[in-house]
Amino acid sequence: MANSYKKTTNLPKTGFPMRAGLASSEPKRLAAWEEADVYGLACEQNRGNEPFVLHDGPPYANGPIHLGHALNKTVKDFINRYQIMRGREVSYVPGWDCHGQPIEHKVEEHLGTERFNATDPSEIRSLCRRFAVENIDLQRQGFRRLGVLGDWEHPYLTLSNDHDAADIEVFKRIWDTGAIYRGRKPVHWCTHCHTALAEAEIEYADVTGPSIYVGYAMEDVPEGLADAGMPVSVMIWTTTPWTLPANAAVAMKPEATYVALAHDGRAYIVLEDLAPRVASVAGWEPGLVEVGGEPWRATAEELSGLRYHQPVFDDVLCPVITADYVGTEDGTGIVHIAPGHGADDFYAGVAAGIPVVMPVDDDGRFYSGDTWGTGGPWSGMEVTEANPKIVRWLEDRGALVHAGTVEHSYPHCWRCKNPVIFRATDQWFVSMDDTGLRRRSLDAIENEVRWYPASSVKRIRAMVEGRPDWCLSRQRVWGVPIPSFTCADCGASVMNDATLDAVVALFHEKGSDAWYTDDPSSYLGDADVCPECGGHHLVPDRDILDVWWDSGVSHTAVLKDREGLAFPADLYVEGSDQHRGWFQSSLLTSMGAYSCPPFKGVLTLGFTLDGQGRKMSKSLGNTVDPNEIFDTLGADIVRLWVASVDSTSDMACDKEILDRVSDAYRRFRNTFRFLLGELEGQFDLDADGLPTSELTALDRLALARLSEVHAQVEEAYGEYRFNQVYRLLYDYVVTELSNGYLNATKDRMYCDAADSVARRSAQNAWYQILSMLLRDLQPILAYTCDEVLAYVPASMREGKGFAALLSWYEAPMDAAERDALLPAYRVLTEVRNAYTKAYEEALASGAVTEKTTQATRASVTLPQASLDLLAPMAGDVAEFLVCSEVELSCGDGLAVTVAPARGEKCPRCWNWRELGDDGLCDRCHEAVCALEGDA
Repeated sequence: MANSYKKTTNLPKTGFPMRAGLASSEPKRLAAWEEADVYGLACEQNRGNEPFVLHDGPPYANGPIHLGHALNKTVKDFINRYQIMRGREVSYVPGWDCHGQPIEHKVEEHLGTERFNATDPSEIRSLCRRFAVENIDLQRQGFRRLGVLGDWEHPYLTLSNDHDAADIEVFKRIWDTGAIYRGRKPVHWCTHCHTALAEAEIEYADVTGPSIYVGYAMEDVPEGLADAGMPVSVMIWTTTPWTLPANAAVAMKPEATYVALAHDGRAYIVLEDLAPRVASVAGWEPGLVEVGGEPWRATAEELSGLRYHQPVFDDVLCPVITADYVGTEDGTGIVHIAPGHGADDFYAGVAAGIPVVMPVDDDGRFYSGDTWGTGGPWSGMEVTEANPKIVRWLEDRGALVHAGTVEHSYPHCWRCKNPVIFRATDQWFVSMDDTGLRRRSLDAIENEVRWYPASSVKRIRAMVEGRPDWCLSRQRVWGVPIPSFTCADCGASVMNDATLDAVVALFHEKGSDAWYTDDPSSYLGDADVCPECGGHHLVPDRDILDVWWDSGVSHTAVLKDREGLAFPADLYVEGSDQHRGWFQSSLLTSMGAYSCPPFKGVLTLGFTLDGQGRKMSKSLGNTVDPNEIFDTLGADIVRLWVASVDSTSDMACDKEILDRVSDAYRRFRNTFRFLLGELEGQFDLDADGLPTSELTALDRLALARLSEVHAQVEEAYGEYRFNQVYRLLYDYVVTELSNGYLNATKDRMYCDAADSVARRSAQNAWYQILSMLLRDLQPILAYTCDEVLAYVPASMREGKGFAALLSWYEAPMDAAERDALLPAYRVLTEVRNAYTKAYEEALASGAVTEKTTQATRASVTLPQASLDLLAPMAGDVAEFLVCSEVELSCGDGLAVTVAPARGEKCPRCWNWRELGDDGLCDRCHEAVCALEGDA
């Protein structure tokens, strides 16, 4: 553009910075949000409207936030900010999980195990509390820096007095249904942490361990085998030799057929289908014992009840039983049963009346002694240390058939990472079936809760279907005590409604620390009576509740007890691991206490991976620290990354990915700046707005498309598909605005007279685009949209000082008007794509020589239906193609040819037109004359 005409144009002018400088600008904006209490303003603004409650799953208070934390809280903030804009009364109370083994483990590491074990429990609890509170403050700072709105000054903490009391309130409700009982059965036991663990506290890892085949000598010889004239053994296969001292039975598959392998003068009973494989593993010739010229066979039922000699304690005779869970694919088809060391074995033993033998203590060492129920030859030895010694002992006595190794998945403690063992102990349990808790929970999963994504219902359903009774008790200190007492006079266990009510009152007043310091007689009152002996000397037991119970009852401690919240919550949002953790503990405690789920919807998130798809870990050095991103790129880059990925699946992040996200951010920011350049200080809807009917045809089509995109964005937000929000808006900005409509209409913006109807028409459309992008991106680009708000026309601000307080965008067209115009928009878009291709071909062939599309004219043929849509707006078609003119004609299909433009190049607007005496096109002549007249 000639310099002499530059001052006569409406070139972009805005104070909105091109460079974001998010790392330095965001903390200042955050300080302004906190000083003004934007969250409180949002609550007050929508007070009395329809509520929306997203209940926060409490992260564990044990260190600075990591990328998984950032993902979790950002998704929740997307949801809450969107609901605020929709006018819902949003109450978001952040929470922290403060009890349990992980924190106690940290304190033990700090003190050392010997000193830790010698320290008074009340002092341990004090140290654990201090650790939790320090980390809560550390994490809270990270979440605030991320831009997450919430009641950060009043979070819920599972260590608070009222939360302690809520734990027991829910416990009492479920106790009253008869679902809670104390029993002795096998549980996961961590020999390092000295506590029972629930399935949710177990991690699985591959280990290589022993694999042995052992013959147990039969006392009772099966019918027919006596005629073979040889001693008989039943052969088992196991990967845990250390459980042999606890053997109490062997189990066979019901209705299965068994045969006897002959080797070295002895008959070994195995499953018929597995006999060839067993012989091969043992290195034997595959010969079967024959009776009367035929291989001996017997069914499991025919062998059931026969006795064999216990493999370690020979004077003990144990029975053969049947059990449905016996496998027929591996081993020998005969399972070694140790009811004290496995859930399946336990229930099979109960059904058959077999005693539970437990020779292993809390440390994972065998009890001393030479009788069944002790360690025998391995007394005092740790169980895994005993494994090879047991194998050698079996070999020395001729009972070992084969010894090898096998790699298999094995349970480990979620905190200390050591392998656990199955061990029968006295624990508190919630029955899944006695009161129908499982059945009612499954019904609620299917019929009362909406799951996002829909496929996640399969995971929670499988978890609830397959879980055993819930082991509630933990042999630790840092947590909420199980409200049971022991009579010091007679040893009876005491728990009843009166004692439970007394404990609830105590915890409300003093918290659960009082359990370790107060005399029970001071708060039990008349309940301080042993029902067995009438004594008045009850002593608090020391087991604590499973930490999942502690966080799970937040539906009572928070949703039911906090003003402004509601039960059930509209939504729970956490990672997929919580289907066996918080989602499930919340569901079971709520169903047990209130017979309804605590949530109407559940959104499941995936896990963060590095750019190569590996799990992030410090040992691999592949973690991405969100705090470092805040300090370099800014929190809005983290937020945009979260929006760009499918957060319901595992998602990758590394420097290269963040660089691409930063590039996408610049596209959004530049578009905001481009729009502001022609609106800031130049246009306001109240003064300069035009009815939609008075806009140009192209501008009306642009608003129709905008209305469609916004409707799609709204639907995606409502279904929590944030990656679709991102993709819709990114594609719209880059493909349809920057390279399309905005590029086409900038000529009108720059070169028309400032107050011409055509320019005002474009400004109306640009205003709507800016307003829509500001609101549709606000939940994601929280800091940037708040920055944009300072530069938009006053009417767009709605009198609000912060973007989070804006109302949701209202499209300028209803569905009927939008849908009537969209066919023309789609045809126009097809024509532009065809024109772009034809222009590049014409340029390459030399048919046109000046590399500017204004220097061309286009001949477009269209089918009649498409021609009818575009014929009334030929001039708008040329504007949209950014060429000098367009000729439309009817043809069989879409075809575009490009030729050099007619006329001359206008020195002011650079369009090719017929020029007047002053050397300008008519449009520029009028614009310049108008300015001269004003002068």
